[in-house]
Amino acid sequence: MKRAVGWVIRLAVGLLLLALVAGGTVYALTYHPDAVEAAEVTCPSAAEPLDAGQQVRVMSWNVQYLAGRGYVFWYDVPDGAGPDKRPTKQSLARTLQEVAQEIRDEDPDVVLLQEVDRSSARTDGVDQLAQLKARLGGAFPCTASAYYWKARFVPHPKVMGEVGMSLGVLSKTRIDSATRYQLPHLCGDPVTVAFNFDRAVLAVELPVRGGDPFTVLDTHLDAFAQGCDTMQRQVEAVQSILDDTAGPWVAGGDFNLLATRSAYDRLPKAQQRLYDPDTELAPLLEAYRHFPSTAQVDSGDPAYFTQFPNDPSVTAPDRTIDYLFFSDGLRVRAQRVRQDDPKVSDHFSLLATVTLP
Repeated sequence: MKRAVGWVIRLAVGLLLLALVAGGTVYALTYHPDAVEAAEVTCPSAAEPLDAGQQVRVMSWNVQYLAGRGYVFWYDVPDGAGPDKRPTKQSLARTLQEVAQEIRDEDPDVVLLQEVDRSSARTDGVDQLAQLKARLGGAFPCTASAYYWKARFVPHPKVMGEVGMSLGVLSKTRIDSATRYQLPHLCGDPVTVAFNFDRAVLAVELPVRGGDPFTVLDTHLDAFAQGCDTMQRQVEAVQSILDDTAGPWVAGGDFNLLATRSAYDRLPKAQQRLYDPDTELAPLLEAYRHFPSTAQVDSGDPAYFTQFPNDPSVTAPDRTIDYLFFSDGLRVRAQRVRQDDPKVSDHFSLLATVTLP
């Protein structure tokens, strides 16, 4: 009897030690940001601020980690069976040039970027924000960035390597500070959650001579959250951040959410499964001015579609899931979606010009 009890105790201790080692390994491999923390900023002290009354041209764009076109990645189709795991070096080089050229063409003052890889195995460990800044010469001396997927190794069969994906902001004028706000996570077991995305909002403060600072906020919300209240909680968190942002601001990004029921109804049945017919984005749409507007989305005008998915069953741009939101006190004009043909990314860039108070 004593021998049996001793064996059980040793087994229990062994299992406990194994669990502690496994838990420690998962923790060491993954990212653990604070709920609110300072974000990385690079900006020369000589950079000039904005001026009160100045017009500011804002661009927001999910650049799909510069992967380019012609791919169906494993996550691009409903069953996760897309054949492609990563872009080629040639595609990365071509798309870097195309993204830089589009930014030069549009000549924005500030650029909000989503899906910017930095130290990801799939993009050869390159810092794409630094690469893009260099390609643009000295046009954007100031940058800010915040990771929202980071791990030394992700043991997913279609990843199996280091990941580092971030939000990035390029600015022609001075950046005083940047703050990373953690958003709620997808539902799941602790290990899956640890290796999954840490979605965030990157708030970047641009000083204004003769006026209150101008804040630009960059985000990329979750997708594939069916059966969980993640999207609702993330939208609530974004709204809380915007409500607490003093002075003029513009928020932009890939929200991965439709704006209206008619937008949902227009999608094929296979694509509707990705969304809720009663959009979780409603609180933001009701609280703030936005582009594309609800009326523009409801119109079904293809000029306001912002995504051309890589899913081969989708043969043309067919949905709006990227948006710009504007604070009170900003005059907004010249809003449009730039729809590239051939596409540069699976998302199109959004542009708007605002006049500071």
